[in-house]
Amino acid sequence: MLARLLAAEKKTETRLALGDAILACLTERPMTGYELAKTFDSSIGFFWKTDHQQIYRELSRLRTRGYIQGREVVQSGKPNKLVYTLTPDGRAAFRHWAARPSTPASIKDDLLVRLYALDSVDIEPLRADLMARLEHHRDRYERYERILNKRFPQGTASPADVGKLLSLRIGLRHERMVAEWCEEAITALSALSGATAMAFSSESLPASDKRESAG
Repeated sequence: MLARLLAAEKKTETRLALGDAILACLTERPMTGYELAKTFDSSIGFFWKTDHQQIYRELSRLRTRGYIQGREVVQSGKPNKLVYTLTPDGRAAFRHWAARPSTPASIKDDLLVRLYALDSVDIEPLRADLMARLEHHRDRYERYERILNKRFPQGTASPADVGKLLSLRIGLRHERMVAEWCEEAITALSALSGATAMAFSSESLPASDKRESAG
């Protein structure tokens, strides 16, 4: 019973946080569900992951609470679209949420667990995993850099966009830092792998060859 209550509470917290993220997007301008989904894909989704179906479900809940309203826009030759706008209640709810203390992000990474027990795992698969991570973080770094250069080519922002600029900068620095760490880890594991191979080769030599090698 307790486990179910805790799971329900956790689910509610996640839903409310997604709702707040959607309200944050709508502080910028009115958007359709499709535009919100694209915004998550290209900006806010870097630090708050969700899928498109969750966004549409949450939009329905926000309308029920009276935090947003949908205005139908008639389109010629294609289906009408709903454009969502913050209501005064929605803006007040968002300001109330934003005034609460934030929760520092926690790390859950199975790669770090494997590194913790490095002497008990195979190095080669781990090194290959690190190389894939390196490419992932390099790619994300390049995406942050493109967005930053496109939106803020002078490196400055208007008062309304200072928060967006700061978010992009921390994202850029994070991806660069993690990519550099991946390079460091790959180098360390390569050295370990080489040392292990040399030790194995030495142990496999006949006794006479070991004496010649030592000589």
